[in-house]
Amino acid sequence: MTRIGDTAFAIGLFILFTQFTTLSIQQVQSLAVEAWPVGSNLAMIVAVLFLIGAVGKSAQLPLQVWLPDAMAGPTPVSALIHAATMVTAGVYLIARMHHLFALAPMVQEVIAVLGLVTLLLAASSALVQTDIKRVLAYSTMSQIGYMFLALGVGAWSAALFHFLTHSCFKALLFLAAGSVIHSLHHEQDIFKMGGLRRHLPWTFWTFLIGAAAMSGVPLITSGFYSKDWILWSVWSSPLSHQWIWFGAVFGALLTGLYSFRLIFRVFFGEVRTTPTGEPGLAMRGPLVVLAFLALTVGFLEMPHTLGNVTVFSDYLSHALPATELLPDIDEGSEGREQLAVTVAALLGIGLAALLFLPGSLLATRWAEQSTDHPSMTLLQGGWGFDRLYDRMFVRPWFTLTRRPHDMLDRGYEWLAVCAEACHGWMSHTQTGHVRWYAASIAVGTLMLLGLFAL
Repeated sequence: MTRIGDTAFAIGLFILFTQFTTLSIQQVQSLAVEAWPVGSNLAMIVAVLFLIGAVGKSAQLPLQVWLPDAMAGPTPVSALIHAATMVTAGVYLIARMHHLFALAPMVQEVIAVLGLVTLLLAASSALVQTDIKRVLAYSTMSQIGYMFLALGVGAWSAALFHFLTHSCFKALLFLAAGSVIHSLHHEQDIFKMGGLRRHLPWTFWTFLIGAAAMSGVPLITSGFYSKDWILWSVWSSPLSHQWIWFGAVFGALLTGLYSFRLIFRVFFGEVRTTPTGEPGLAMRGPLVVLAFLALTVGFLEMPHTLGNVTVFSDYLSHALPATELLPDIDEGSEGREQLAVTVAALLGIGLAALLFLPGSLLATRWAEQSTDHPSMTLLQGGWGFDRLYDRMFVRPWFTLTRRPHDMLDRGYEWLAVCAEACHGWMSHTQTGHVRWYAASIAVGTLMLLGLFAL
């Protein structure tokens, strides 16, 4: 997957260098704006190639299948790489090259659609995962989908603000999950967990803060402010459509549902695996710091209806343009949009409590929910993309290369047989008799002289 993205990105760099003889970001963007009109073929080609690179790096559709399998790595590595650095590099690439993508409006629309589809597919897959880290992996794909959605509608600063808040609450969730796994003797199946809030109080409260921030619990979490900024930009941008906004709001509902499904499965109910106890200060300290950031970072950018704080957007104003708004947007639209986002997030959390909280109305029916049920196979496998790619590309490639490979093997085997035959024939000349060796030298010398004479 990453090889595909890296190859496309490299080809895009080659095109830029052949056109402008430089790879300096500032020079490339200024020269591209001067040389290429909006909708230029070269601008479209380079933007598409850069988008493929970003999609491969940030695990977006259709190059997303590598990320859930990357959960085999150590949990602190997952917290760093899958929260704040490597996976989100594609978002930074597109935002940093915003002048280039502004020259290709069709590519921007594709970015928005890819982000929306990815966030919905990943959120629905997170609902049925049994591995605690795979749930967080699919949630990462979904949240980066929100960032791509913002980039697609020209909300560059909003995408990077969610980039910032996501790095705080997702690193918190991964490290808190690592604390749970460590205390349960490396158990990662959430159906073998339960009742841990009394045994792991520090982990429970910090995990709860991270889940609330990811769900967008209003007013008190950073995720609410960054996600609300994205959804408001989607609603008010001339580059967007209403159906995209409704899809993103539905994604917010799914986020609250799968986030608190994790909370209720792991920390409530009866104890299924006895924990060893709360981890030490070295593990609790980072959880507390990240929980504080997950609650407070959002106050760097607050909407007009809640104080109009613009610290983050002011900081980026010299590098990123403001989001263009529709001319007929009225003052009350933002408040109504925030209410819709809040209702969606709280409705998702309420559904999670109704379905998964032990003792609730429908929890008994779902308590022994089998993830092996045929209806869940598609979701659990990430909508079958791994199987699809295996049948479309991997197996045909092996079939295509097997016959030439066998022919090459037979060629080398024939050479080996010839070498063995030559060895058998030449071994008869090694008699150990000096007279035979001298005669051979004399005959060889005469043959060489004859060739030289001819």
